[in-house]
Amino acid sequence: MTQRDIRIAPSLLSANMAELGVEARRAAESGADWLHIDVFDGHFAPNLSFGPQTVADLRSWSDIFFDVHLMLARPMDHITRFAEAGADSITVHVEAEGDVADTLAAVRDLGCRVGVSLMPGTPAEMATTHLEQVDLVLPMTVRPGFSGQRFMPEVLGAITAIADAVAEGELSVDIQADGGVSRDTIPALVEAGVNVFVAGSAAYGAPDLSAAIAGLRETATNARGELG
Repeated sequence: MTQRDIRIAPSLLSANMAELGVEARRAAESGADWLHIDVFDGHFAPNLSFGPQTVADLRSWSDIFFDVHLMLARPMDHITRFAEAGADSITVHVEAEGDVADTLAAVRDLGCRVGVSLMPGTPAEMATTHLEQVDLVLPMTVRPGFSGQRFMPEVLGAITAIADAVAEGELSVDIQADGGVSRDTIPALVEAGVNVFVAGSAAYGAPDLSAAIAGLRETATNARGELG
């Protein structure tokens, strides 16, 4: 199976909230592959963040790939608005309300790339059941809700299980990590099978965003090379 490209996706949740348009453009100009946009409803995850209007307004600032992660109790009620706002990819949770397969199919019908995510502690099988439907799997590496949290190494086993299932099925599926991603944690994530790295504090929290993104990419590339 061909290795998936390494991608760095700064998380807008860690950006300057007073200048989101500028921050989206800055990510693109600094070498980011994707912009990760976390959407919280205050129920599924203990925070509130961006709505579809924010995504629509950001689209006028940059044509970077919008990777929208819906941490919503009822994602089916909102996917159409986010797709129409300009999301390129929409990821929903296996733990959310409603039939997961139906929600994933609806995202596909809207013309977006499809992702499925799972919380720490959720069995990997809850996601691997849907591998034929998706382009991306996101095992969360922190408890969602706030940026700057500590990486949870106990999730690495689930990531490895997902990567093994992707390889066994000879599928073209990205594996993403979100939470505590840094140059210190990337080698273990690469070894587990991750190729898309959502970086919050390690990207927007750095004094030089371009250098931070380049450093994250270099670390991931070197870690992959060491695996042979």
